[in-house]
Amino acid sequence: MKEDVTKILVKELKGKLDEKEIESSIEIPPNPEMGDFAFPCFKLAGAFKRNPVEIAKDLSKKLKAIGSIEKITANGPYLNFFSSKKEIAEIILKINEDYGKVKEGKKEKIILEHTSINPNASPHVGRARNSIIGDSVKRILQFQGHNVETHYYINDVSKQVAMLALVFKSTDDFDDLLKKYVDISKKIEKNKKLEEKVFELLHKFEHKDKETVELFNKIVETATSGQKKIFSSMGIDFDYFDYESKYIEEGKHILKELDATGKMFKDKEGRMVLNQKGTGLEWRMKAPVLVLTRNDGTGLYVLRDLAYTIEKCSKGKNILVLGEDQKLYFEQLKHALILLKKPYPDVVHYSFVLLKGKGKMSTRKGEVVLLEELLKEAKEKATAEIKKRKTKGDAMKIAVAAVKYAMLRNDNDKNITFDTEASLNFEGETGPYLQYSYARANSILKKAKDKTETKKVKIPEKLEETEIALIKKINDFPETIENAAKHFSPSIIANYSFKLAQAFSDFYSNCKVIDSKEEAFRLKLVNAFRITIRNALDLLGIEVMNEM
Repeated sequence: MKEDVTKILVKELKGKLDEKEIESSIEIPPNPEMGDFAFPCFKLAGAFKRNPVEIAKDLSKKLKAIGSIEKITANGPYLNFFSSKKEIAEIILKINEDYGKVKEGKKEKIILEHTSINPNASPHVGRARNSIIGDSVKRILQFQGHNVETHYYINDVSKQVAMLALVFKSTDDFDDLLKKYVDISKKIEKNKKLEEKVFELLHKFEHKDKETVELFNKIVETATSGQKKIFSSMGIDFDYFDYESKYIEEGKHILKELDATGKMFKDKEGRMVLNQKGTGLEWRMKAPVLVLTRNDGTGLYVLRDLAYTIEKCSKGKNILVLGEDQKLYFEQLKHALILLKKPYPDVVHYSFVLLKGKGKMSTRKGEVVLLEELLKEAKEKATAEIKKRKTKGDAMKIAVAAVKYAMLRNDNDKNITFDTEASLNFEGETGPYLQYSYARANSILKKAKDKTETKKVKIPEKLEETEIALIKKINDFPETIENAAKHFSPSIIANYSFKLAQAFSDFYSNCKVIDSKEEAFRLKLVNAFRITIRNALDLLGIEVMNEM
């Protein structure tokens, strides 16, 4: 339908706005009475040298409806386009299991880096938002037809690993790491000599001391294998694990390249730093500099990150998911890459996760709620809810849906206050509610399984308002995915999914399906909803169940 609106406008506005500009300006009105699509005429004021309200009124008389569009009206400075209900209903009859998937068009190779938490402990809930957003972005881009590789950058040369190396024993396992890390963090805060030992270990690692390298590798393997297991239990997996240590030598070359720019100098502490004055970072830092080495000459994380980022960007379009606390760091990294005349990634920043009654989490201080613990609690509550309702369902799938939807329903840049009880509600704006909507549609189709293969389905002469609303919402799915992919924003899919489920609930409450006069068509509509909600939830990483 949007294509028809674009065609109508392109024909009349040729020379005033190009097709891409017209298409990107088309909106979905907040109220169905305003039509199915709207076009704001503000951009035309300069070209026509007239008031946008007058332009809209004039164009509404000139434009001719074609295809799925049956009526065009003016509403203030907007042109409103109304689609043919019968044309929309025809689309429902053609929907198959791949509905919404892009099979043609430009495909890109995309390197998506997400999660990349320090290999020092079990992941906490705050950082899990990175993984959940990253995994959903991957699914959305793959659904758009792109070739997406997911990468996890392991900071095996980190200060955190060196701190653990002071207390790690060969018998320690994954569950021991957090307590040991918190304990050594507190000791280092009180004892500067311990911190010196940490830097000595980092120096030894960088200079390939065999015993130190083996110790670091053991700690990192213990941590990452445990982290991978937890993420895998949520359906989040990675294609590649890239190790920071691989980029030590290349980092030294980057240091030389930056030195050749004449922007590098040694500060009063004996560290090599990059002068970033004139980059626009002055509003964030009084005297913007990027510290590149310690005073003993060993390189810092940023040098390896620069080398790693350059390699990623050489393989294809690069997308990076980072917490909002890394905004300044990313800007500094970006300007260093610009100085080196290298491309930089598109970045997706996300805000903090707060738990009801708690503040921001910190692994170093031990003030965390572990993702593993949250999933366990959510699973227990889901099991209790299933028993209470005397229904069916996989408690772990419900728990994961609750956590993921709660993390994805808000825009990436909005803080989340996570509430386990509210997130597991089967009737609110939650993951379990959406899973239940799918199961209910599946149940209807199961009851009518011998009637769903009707060869010829006649569209009713009169469609009920709730039928039209559901049809329209289903029809919005492909454009919703396109919008979510454009902005790397899973919340667009999450919010759409809830509205879709609401439209289905309204339809089912008002329209009899089985044994109704319109049974054949309505079964097709239920099936179209089932496919659409399943595909939408899959983009969020949420598994559906046939029964709940």
